[in-house]
Amino acid sequence: MPGPPGEDVSGSPRGASEGSATVPLTIAGASSTRVLNDALSERAAAQTPPLHLDFNNAGSSTLVQQLADGAPADVLLTASRATMDQAVKDGTVTAPVELASNHMVMVVPRGNPAGIISVADLSTQHAFVACDPQVPCGDTTATLSARNHLTLDADSLEHQVADVLGKVASGEADAGWVYSTDAAAAGESVEVIDIPGAHEFSNAIMGAVTTSSAHPEEAQTLLTLIDTDFNAEWKRHGFDD
Repeated sequence: MPGPPGEDVSGSPRGASEGSATVPLTIAGASSTRVLNDALSERAAAQTPPLHLDFNNAGSSTLVQQLADGAPADVLLTASRATMDQAVKDGTVTAPVELASNHMVMVVPRGNPAGIISVADLSTQHAFVACDPQVPCGDTTATLSARNHLTLDADSLEHQVADVLGKVASGEADAGWVYSTDAAAAGESVEVIDIPGAHEFSNAIMGAVTTSSAHPEEAQTLLTLIDTDFNAEWKRHGFDD
C-alpha cells in the first residue's frame, strides 16, 4: 500500500538521501579551547554528513585520565604535547597533530585594585591564583616563574585555567596566570599584563582521534578541518600560529 504523502514505501522522507543523518561526536577539549566551541559546532553542522558536537571541556590531564578510565569521546584536544603523549602511551589516541599554540599572560581584575604593574610586583600580600602543576597551564606557570626568578606562593591551585580566570574576574584574587586566549575571551572584566619570556614557552594545542571513537571517519574529518581549515578562528580567539 502506498505510504502517506511525503514518504516513500520504505518510510523514509521523500527526497532524503542515504547517509544524510546527523552524526554525533563528542569532543574532549582542553579548557582553553572552550572559546572555539560555537564556531566549531557551526562548521561541523555544515559538513556532509552533518556533525553534531557535544563538548567535555576540562583540564588536559583530567581529560586524558577520563579517556584512560573509559569515558566516551571521539576527538581529544589537549593544551600541551606532554598530555597528548600520555594519551598515546595509554593507547586512547593515535596520530596526534599540532593545531596551534598558546602563551600565558597575567590577569588582574578590572581597575587593578592591587596596583600590580608587572610580575615582579607579586608578593605574599597579594591573593594570587594559578593552575595546579599537574595540568599544562600549571606546568608552564612553574617554568615561567623559574625563568623570571620568582617564588610564587599561590593562594589556590586550580585544575583548569577557566577557574583561575573566574577567581580573578570576580575579584576574589588580585592576580592570576592564564592563557592569552582566556584573557581575550574575558573582555573588559580583566586587565592583561605580559609575562616576560612567555612566548618562548608557549603550549602546543594538540588534537587526535580516539581509538574508541564510534565514528572514526567523521572524527578524522573534523580533526582535519580543525587542522587545515580553521586558521581564521584560531587567530580570532588569540591563539598563536
